[in-house]
Parts: sequence; C-alpha cells; structure tokens
Amino acid sequence: MTMTDTASETKPFQAEVAELLNLMVHSVYSETDIFLRELISNASDALDKLRYESIAKPELMEKGGEPSIRIIPKKAPDTLTIVDNGIGMDRQELIDNLGTIAKSGTKSFISKLAESKDSAGLIGQFGVGFYAAFMVADKITVTSRRAGSDDVWTWTSAGGAGFEIGRASDEDAARVERGTEIVLHLKPDASKYLEDWQIERIVTEYSDNIQFPILLVPEEGEPRQINSASALWQRSKSELSEDDYKQAYKQIAGAFDEPAMTLHYRAEGRQSYAVLLFAPSTKPFDLFEPERKGKIKLYVRRVFITSEAEMLPPYLRFLRGVIDSEDLPLNLSREMLQKNPQLAQIRSAVTGKVIGELESLADKKPEDFAKIWDAFGPVLKEGLYEDFERREKLLSLARFTTTAGEKRSLKQYVEAMKENQTEIYYLVGDSLERLKSNPKLESAAARGIEVLLLTDPVDAFWTSAQLDFGGKPLKSLSQGDVNFDLIPKLDQDQDKDGSDDTKADEATVIAVIKDALGDRVSDVKASQRLTSSASCLVAGGMGPDRELEKMLARANKGAGSKPILEINLKHPLVAALGRAKDDKAEAADLSFLLLEQAQILDGELPEDPAAFAGRLNRLVLRGLVPHG
Repeated sequence: MTMTDTASETKPFQAEVAELLNLMVHSVYSETDIFLRELISNASDALDKLRYESIAKPELMEKGGEPSIRIIPKKAPDTLTIVDNGIGMDRQELIDNLGTIAKSGTKSFISKLAESKDSAGLIGQFGVGFYAAFMVADKITVTSRRAGSDDVWTWTSAGGAGFEIGRASDEDAARVERGTEIVLHLKPDASKYLEDWQIERIVTEYSDNIQFPILLVPEEGEPRQINSASALWQRSKSELSEDDYKQAYKQIAGAFDEPAMTLHYRAEGRQSYAVLLFAPSTKPFDLFEPERKGKIKLYVRRVFITSEAEMLPPYLRFLRGVIDSEDLPLNLSREMLQKNPQLAQIRSAVTGKVIGELESLADKKPEDFAKIWDAFGPVLKEGLYEDFERREKLLSLARFTTTAGEKRSLKQYVEAMKENQTEIYYLVGDSLERLKSNPKLESAAARGIEVLLLTDPVDAFWTSAQLDFGGKPLKSLSQGDVNFDLIPKLDQDQDKDGSDDTKADEATVIAVIKDALGDRVSDVKASQRLTSSASCLVAGGMGPDRELEKMLARANKGAGSKPILEINLKHPLVAALGRAKDDKAEAADLSFLLLEQAQILDGELPEDPAAFAGRLNRLVLRGLVPHG
C-alpha cells in the first residue's frame, strides 16, 4: 500500500467551505437545533441509498444489522454521536462530500447568512446539511465504511482551514461494520444537546416521519425508538392532523416556514401511487437556478429512488414532497426514468391534480392562494409558454397588477371591459412606477380601459405566445397599431382639445423626422396611443414586443430591430417641428429630441448622451420661438 493509503493526510477545505465554517464556528445563532435535523436527514438518505443498491446487490445488507439511526449522548467527554448503518463512504467520498460543496448557490448563501438575523430560516432554506454541526461542535470526527468494503476511514476537522483523513484504527473499524459514525465534540454552550428530552424534542419536531427507526441510546437504560418511522403519505388523511402535515413538510422540505398548500391523495386504477405535496409560503433560494430542477422525491413501494426524476414540469419546481408508486420497477435507471411511459402518465396526472388544487385554493381560500402567487407567480407564468395543454387554466390562475388595482384575475378584467372593447391590453416593463408613467397608457387611460402592468422578466416571453382568454386576445400597447376610436373618452371635452388648426401636418412632419433620423428608426407614424406626450417607441406588428426586443438585444450585446417612432400631432413640440421644417438644424434638433425623450421614457439612455444634452441646451436657449 502507498503512504497515501495508510497515513493520515491533512487537506484544505474548498474556499467556500472554509468561509462557511468560519461563519458557523464564530457566529452565535438563536436556533441551533437544525444541526440534528440535518444529520438525521443525511443518515436517512444513506439508508435509502443502501436499500436501493441492495435491490441489485443483496449481499450489501449481510453485515451491519437492520437499517436504523442511533443517537448516543455522553456527558463525559461531552460528545454526541449519530450513527447510521447505511451505504457509508469510502475515502474519496469522504473528501468529496465533507471537503467541498458542489451545490450551486453556496456563495449566495454565505453572503446572505453573514447579513441575516434569521440564520435558522436561511440554513433551512439553503440545506447546508453536515456543516450545520459546526454551530454546536468545535471538533467533528467521522468514521465510515462503504457497504461491502473492508476499508474503514476516519475524517476529522475542527472547523478551521482543513481536515485530516486516514485509515480508521482497528477499534473504530470493528465498531463500524457498515455506514457512518459522526462524533460531535460539543462546545460548552451546546451541552443541552446531551439531555435526552432535548434530543427527543428535536426528533419529534423535525424528524418524526423519517422512515427508519431513530434510536436514543441513553447513558442509563435501554435504547428506545423516539420517532414514529412511518411513511406519512401512505396513511389515510383522516388519521392525520394539520400539525402532522406541518411536521412532515418541515422534515421532507427541510424548511422552517409553514406550507401554503398541502395536497395529499392516493390514486388507484391503471397506476397506483400516493402523493404528498406542499407549496411553501416563502421562496427557496434556488428557485431561479438555470437548471430549474424540481425537488420531488420518487419512491417505489416505500423505497427511495431519486429526487431527480422530474416528476413535475419545471414551472412547478417550487413544490416539495413525495410521490410513491406501487407499480414502477425498483431498478429504475436514469435512462428508464426519462423514457418510462408509466412515469410520464403519473407526471401528467399529478400536474393536473396540482393545477386543480391551485384553482380550488384560489376560489375557496384566496388569501392562501395569494401567498403562493406572491412567492411563485413568476415561476407559474413560465407554464404559459411551456404548457400549451394547461395554458387556459394557468391564465385563469394568474393574478396581475393593473391600472385598476392589484391581484386582478383575467376573469375580473373581462367582466370590467368597456363596451366595444375586444382585446385585453397589457404593457411590459422593468418597474411598476415606470409603467404607470408610460405615455403609451395615455389613450387607454382617457377611456378608462384597464391595462395589465407586467414587470416580471418572464412576462416579456409568455406574452409573445399570441394568447387569448375567453376569446379575447391579449394585445400589447408597445406593439403594432392600436385604435380605440370605438370606445368613447371618459371626458368628452378631451376630444375638443387640439383642433385641426393646431394640429401639425402629418405628411410634412413625418417627412422631416425621417430625413433627420435616417435609419435610427424603422418608421415614423402618427400615434393613436398618445394624448399628452409628444412621442413614444413601439415595435412592429410582427416579431417580438418592444420589451422583449430590448431584452434580446441586451442578451446578444447588440442592437435589435429598429423601433417605430410614434408622434402626437396635437403636441406643441410636434407642431413646432412642423413650423421649423425649413430650418434644418432646428428641425433635426427637435426630431432627435422626440426620439431621445421616447427612449428615456422607455428606460433607455440616448445613443449619445453628450449630443442629447447639447441639443437640449440649444433648444432651451432658443426658447423655441415660433417661426414667422
């Protein structure tokens, strides 16, 4: 054997781990109970993996006894030991699992943990796992034997810059026949975790529904099981209380908040399976990770298979819970997971059930549904362009801020439509304040037409799908032509403002602006959208909406297609341009001013800010004196 195989080695932690442990070791947290829940959860995962691998290799179960988790408190020398006889780890797995954090989002977690007063909530939200133990321990020793292996390894760290790893002593190797033993050398202020009643309290609160027996091994007396060890999702709803569901949610999701929705049912027929799903009431940290992976655990006849089976579409990835099938084969591989027709049928049926439950919640408990929409509305809206089959249902679930109020449904919008109004109007932008002051709203506001104000990044994408609701197409106020002539203004006197005598000549003004701006715009048109502003920018009737055009241009780091400049012929600035048509310098300044103020109102900078400032100064100094 090489020296590396026989002698202890000191290795550094990954940079993110070292930073995380520094926070854990040197900070004081109000809620430290989480460490035990995390270690028990890891032990349960190890037992699940053993049970799964033993389907193909029954010999893995020959040594080590029946699956269980043992908790052993010892007041001398102040150690708390958590032992599982699960799959165990070899040397490289100890290094990989305890020396690095592969999970994305770690840096984000560390920065939020350093700033947050609610550390417990963040730890639960991010699922730090093993490292939470350094909140209560100043030294941790891990001894592990991979199931079926003769090698036993010991990993030790005091939470500093690194860890030691080497072969276990003969005594330790004899004690760990299979699985992992974690010994926490507790800090003086963590000695309460050596009390039996404290351990029982934490297990009851967080880990009661772990499927394997959790045994408390007291210093005096016989070991005893301190959890119910039942698959709660397999029990009847009539047996369970609201508190049972809350505890199950916290254990399954590893969360501290309370579920905003619980869905528990059993399907019988062509497919038999049990479902227990929860909608959180707060956002998980990784909600917008690029992979958009879900967190539903797949079991087959109570045997954990994977949490990466994509049991729900990505737009429902915020849900947490379990699906336990009676019919799927236990030896499911990743390739089979992707192609298995039974799994596809379960996925479709459960997705429909979730949407139906959300509809019921929105109807019967709108306040609870509002919590889900506030936290996950942008994610649910991804389904509007991904799930054609359920698009109408998702549109009916959607809630919008509009010019008429907040949390408005499209059903409410349609019921409040004006006479002769045939379309549902919307405007997409990056902030509510900017949208409310957008000049493209002016003509709609003058007629009391409600407009959806869409500010989530996803809004620019799903609105490109040419949708309708109840036979009413959705129409952007930033794209194509808009004509409200059939809908009267609220104040009929507004129609008298700006008579034909003060109105600029359309053909003359458009010709002057086109000559000045050249190819900076694709076209110049008289606007039906504007009543008080001078100009605005819109997209053509074909292709992306104006906001999507800007997003795509930013992503490609280049220019998108050129916008259309719409002008208000009744505005004094446009009228002044008509009078200045023979003064090329002034006409150019006014033309550029119409373009650049439209850009600013759309949240863009003028192409040349210095030139814009110079033009503005010249026009102010001239005082815009009318030409004779």
